[in-house]
Amino acid sequence: MQKTSLLLSLILLTIIGSTNLSAQYKQEEYQKHPLQRIFPQQPFDSVAARNSLAKGPTTIKGVAFTKPTNNLGFKAPLAEKIYANHIIVELFPYTRYFEEWYELKRKKENVKKNRIVYMDSIAYAHRLYCETNSRGEFTFPEIKPGKYIIMGTLPWTSSGYQDQYTGSGYGSYGGRVDYYDRQYYSVSHSDFLIQVITVEPDTEIVKVKLK
Repeated sequence: MQKTSLLLSLILLTIIGSTNLSAQYKQEEYQKHPLQRIFPQQPFDSVAARNSLAKGPTTIKGVAFTKPTNNLGFKAPLAEKIYANHIIVELFPYTRYFEEWYELKRKKENVKKNRIVYMDSIAYAHRLYCETNSRGEFTFPEIKPGKYIIMGTLPWTSSGYQDQYTGSGYGSYGGRVDYYDRQYYSVSHSDFLIQVITVEPDTEIVKVKLK
């Protein structure tokens, strides 16, 4: 009888141990800066957006590029341009909704503090987009006169090296010799390019530098 009870206890423990238990409450991971989503408060007017994106007589020709940053985080003015190699450039009409979104993006967004400005998914669908070539050149044909937001994200990499100390020894004359191993590295970057442009009436071509 004692052996039977022991066997039943072992079977019960095995069943309990193999059962996946779900907690009644799961503690969230600590976040120094929890995500803050910011949306425009202005109602989106789809009719105004569609009218702004109707075909017109003007062609927008642009080039998208950036420049590397220095050690202080500022763009190096004399550095060589990094052209946007086959990225998507988007064009939005500068209606009241997109105007508010642009101002929020410019004044309120802080990526380091995880404070991000979004736009409504329906609003986002009201846009034109094109792809740059390897020289960063892009074209939007048949655009109406008016104001527009043009933007894109340009990924790029920087590289360098550092000499890593690996040890020391002594030369034939007794002097100390330090040894270093040169290590190469690369860093990925992503620059958000955005600009508000105006297409004047009776203008055939508008040239843009998106940087």
